[in-house]
Amino acid sequence: MQLKFGAFMAPFHRLGEDPTGALSRDLELVEWLDTLGYDEIWVGEHHSGGWSPISSPELFLANAAARTRQIKLGTGVVSLPYHHPLMVAERIMLLDHLSRGRAMLGVGAGINPADAYMMGIAAGDQRRMMAESLQAVVQLLEGTEPVNCKTDWFELRDAAVQLRPYRRPALDIAVASPGSERGMRLAGRYGVGALTFAGRPGVPDAPLDGLWLATEDEANKYDKTVDRANWRVAICVHVAETREEALNQVRPGMTRWYQEYVRETIGAPAVLTMGCEVDECQEQKTVIIGSVDDVIEGIHHLYEETGGFGTLLINTHDWAAREQVLHSFDLFARYVAPHFTGALSGLQASQQWMATNRADFSAQGREAAKAAPVS
Repeated sequence: MQLKFGAFMAPFHRLGEDPTGALSRDLELVEWLDTLGYDEIWVGEHHSGGWSPISSPELFLANAAARTRQIKLGTGVVSLPYHHPLMVAERIMLLDHLSRGRAMLGVGAGINPADAYMMGIAAGDQRRMMAESLQAVVQLLEGTEPVNCKTDWFELRDAAVQLRPYRRPALDIAVASPGSERGMRLAGRYGVGALTFAGRPGVPDAPLDGLWLATEDEANKYDKTVDRANWRVAICVHVAETREEALNQVRPGMTRWYQEYVRETIGAPAVLTMGCEVDECQEQKTVIIGSVDDVIEGIHHLYEETGGFGTLLINTHDWAAREQVLHSFDLFARYVAPHFTGALSGLQASQQWMATNRADFSAQGREAAKAAPVS
């Protein structure tokens, strides 16, 4: 098992917090992840509800690109029914060049019905529109010929993007899959990556082990190739020195988020007991919260449950205090990630070799000391 690691930033900020300051802290978190060596960050698009103030992930990530050096920057996600596909392709290609090849395009149908309502889009049309747009976007980004197509909501006439990818052959594309096969099958149809939300607190989702099988099944139908290495799985993670500390740090914030956002704002069909949200999610394995050892064990379980994936994304929330969140990402990068990246293999082998032969080396040292001339 060898994994990459990153973060998924909706973001979520409780009402009452200054939005300008919240956005600044979001950018600071991206810088911190870059410093710690995380592989990638995905940033969402939302237009209503009050808790997620980023309406254009491309604008946010362009700012982040100027502040960072190596972390890859993904739209998580651009809601395709809300945009003309040529604009989606042009904006992500511009971000790719501004970031010197670090841009990634995550796409979805749009998860908040209120956003679609404000634009006059029927909720029942979103997935159809998503599929129509994705086909056009993939042709624009990966093809070399002008694209012509017409639907009931967009038209392309000899359309082509002016910029080609900064790094060839193409930039990463991932289709969001919030707990169902629909997005996974679209990823298979076009031979692109998938981004799955592994744990949605209080919401029963389809078993994870069947999701990738749906991707492969669809890929076979369309003569495409897919790879589990391009499957990203997102889940809520928080690390502290002990399990008790970790649980206590997130408990008030998670209760507030669940009651004020999940239940009272979006009215999601989630069922958790007030005040016991963290404990119930731990039992359901829709979060990974605890000590370093707990989190390592949780990632192993998630990997086995899915049958294997390429990148684990940590959902960012304001459940814990700011310094505790930053410390959690630090602990994860220092003590959790190396168990899955192969970074420790050489050090562990060297330590074991020296430990196995320590008696011989000690004897050689003593003999050398005896043989040394007296000055």
